[in-house]
Amino acid sequence: MGSEPREAATTIVRQLREAGYEALLAGGCVRDQMLGRTPKDYDVATSAPAERVLALFPGSLPVGVQFGVVLVPAGGHRIEVATFRRDGIYLDSRHPVTVHFGTAEEDARRRDFTINGMFYDPLADRVIDYVGGREDLRRGVVRAIGDPAARLDEDKLRMLRAVRLAARLGFCIDAPTWDVICREAGRIDLIAHERIGEEIRLILSEGAARRGFELLHACGLLAVVLPEVAAMDGVPQSPEHHPEGDVLRHTLLVIEQLRGPTETLAFGALLHDVGKPACMARRTTAEGERITFYGHAERGTEMAIAICQRLKRSRAVWERVAYLVRNHLRLVNAPSMRKATLKRFLREDGIEELLELARIDALGASGDLTCYDFCRAQLAALSAAEMHPPPLLNGRDLIGLGHRPGPHFSTILGAVEEQQLEGALATRADALAWVERHFPAG
Repeated sequence: MGSEPREAATTIVRQLREAGYEALLAGGCVRDQMLGRTPKDYDVATSAPAERVLALFPGSLPVGVQFGVVLVPAGGHRIEVATFRRDGIYLDSRHPVTVHFGTAEEDARRRDFTINGMFYDPLADRVIDYVGGREDLRRGVVRAIGDPAARLDEDKLRMLRAVRLAARLGFCIDAPTWDVICREAGRIDLIAHERIGEEIRLILSEGAARRGFELLHACGLLAVVLPEVAAMDGVPQSPEHHPEGDVLRHTLLVIEQLRGPTETLAFGALLHDVGKPACMARRTTAEGERITFYGHAERGTEMAIAICQRLKRSRAVWERVAYLVRNHLRLVNAPSMRKATLKRFLREDGIEELLELARIDALGASGDLTCYDFCRAQLAALSAAEMHPPPLLNGRDLIGLGHRPGPHFSTILGAVEEQQLEGALATRADALAWVERHFPAG
């Protein structure tokens, strides 16, 4: 059994020290420990060159030797070990053209935000802070290290990371840093869409999605990375079904309820009503004016696929998100479905995510969970045999009844399964007799 990741990282620090090098825990793990949170991973920063790290720890992987970065296996974990460095100029808004290996202080000052720029000595139990991160943690502030314009220009993705960090920690963004984000939001498209997509996924899944998207909208990033979602702002809905307000407010209330979601549920919740702005219409009826969104699920499905593909999500992800968006209203019809239709619906691949989407969709609107509760009750009451009954007949049986093989076999066998799911057929003999009556051999 492997050790805890902190123990593994501390072991690496100790071995580097014994070899004569400076070594410290660095970055997000220090921040999270100081906040009383369990770090997701541990990073080590050291004065040892990457070549020495590779020599000291057999089996290590040189994932970025030019930047001094090595993955070291320890205690069943892979710990990132990076050489202290200061960066040269950035030309691609991602990587420095050159790096210069240096001191711990230089390494701290090239990092993104003060609360990510601290070090921790696990052997002496001591925080080392060159950038004011400890005070910003106390104040609950996300602040760029040094000149915010320079820090955010080095890697435009830091604008999204600032939002994600502020949302997840419940912090505010320092005013000068926020001003730069607002001013530079339009340049986020210099970043590869895959990196943007990953930040959006994290904002949705780290437990503070609503706050994250409110910040994205307020600073102008949302209009650039997800203009289809920004377009929901101000799109009115029927007060009868959506007392909460416009489409964007509804969507924010829905994603607020995401708790450790799959990537597909996260994007499904965000995009389930993305087709509404394009489909909104005002219709005059005897009762007065009505707002309608006919076809928004179908239109939204097309848009969701395009968005997921633009953000470089995998095919499996966009196919499932498309399923969720296309079907997010189907639960409304569940109580009136025929038995066979309901069973087929409830056994669909993806039904659990669809039910959860329907639940949080309802809670973000009228709060009516009648259809959700009905489906849950049916799933609890129906046995596996009732949901997936073994076939009563096969092709050989149809040949025995005088049918010649052909495409119509699937029609006949499908009709038999329909009757079986309805509860009208239970035995092979019943099924043979039913086929003879309804599909006589020609």
